[in-house]
Amino acid sequence: MAFFDFPIDELRVYKPGRDEPADFDSFWAETLLQVRAFPMNPVFIRKDEPLEFIDVYDVSFPGYAGQAIKGWLFLPKSEKKKFPCVIEYVGYGGGRGKPFERLAWPNAGFAYFIMDNRGQGSSWSEGDTPDIETDLGNSQYPGFMTRGILDPSTYYYKRLFCDAIRAVEAIKSHPLIDSSRVAITGTSQGGGLTIAVAGLVPEIELAMPDVPFLCNFPRSITLINSQPYHEVVKYLRVHRDKEDKVLKTLSYFDGMNFAARAKAQAIFSTALMDETCPPSTVFSAYNYWQGKKEIKVYPYNEHDGGGIHHLYYKINLLRSLWF
Repeated sequence: MAFFDFPIDELRVYKPGRDEPADFDSFWAETLLQVRAFPMNPVFIRKDEPLEFIDVYDVSFPGYAGQAIKGWLFLPKSEKKKFPCVIEYVGYGGGRGKPFERLAWPNAGFAYFIMDNRGQGSSWSEGDTPDIETDLGNSQYPGFMTRGILDPSTYYYKRLFCDAIRAVEAIKSHPLIDSSRVAITGTSQGGGLTIAVAGLVPEIELAMPDVPFLCNFPRSITLINSQPYHEVVKYLRVHRDKEDKVLKTLSYFDGMNFAARAKAQAIFSTALMDETCPPSTVFSAYNYWQGKKEIKVYPYNEHDGGGIHHLYYKINLLRSLWF
């Protein structure tokens, strides 16, 4: 794969106009008010896993509409003290997986929570949370990008973003979590969720979105032919008269609009040969970010981004800040 997007010097200053709805803030304020009407009573059940140094808890917490959302919480066994915590959101099509797949952060000394994706978890990583929603308002192209897309109130990502915010509230309530040292992270779709949560939850102090998805929709759906963005193109190829409604809905979920509200310290990553989440769409959000920020650029990588090298970078950075 060759370079296909803007040169790096242009990417660093690329700041396209934002199509932000006039009621963006009120839409999300009302949505979160409704979601938080359900009491936050998370359930933590210790799971018997063949792990010598880590305790694993099967977690359920009330997400959008009070639906029970699953996740795994990992706590180092060494000491019964309050731990700094990393909350991770999973990429498109994946779920929370099995505990043995998620051991890097707890082995580095952090509490760690991985949230399940409602309705996903059958493409590459196992999930356990259905998407309970019956009136979506439209038919959809296979996948999640066009589920309920004709109205922001029915769009799939409204539910998933709310789940991600409630995950932070659930984990901060645990007695062994130091709520003053909580970071959020995720790759691809998980990176898009990270940006949205940072923009909607002012208390977030550190966000680490990797090769994030769900940014600059107008450019993303017209620059590349790869999934999942191309699901929107496929939908509009059939529903030729729905473009205005679709783009209007997507504007409520665009990472650029959340980044413009985010005050947390941020560590982004992008890859210059990434045809799934092109670098210009990542920089679209990064360049609007309001807090202290840095971006790690991996010139010769695709959607794998910085891979294990970037994970080492994040772990070492958090250890230097919190330990």
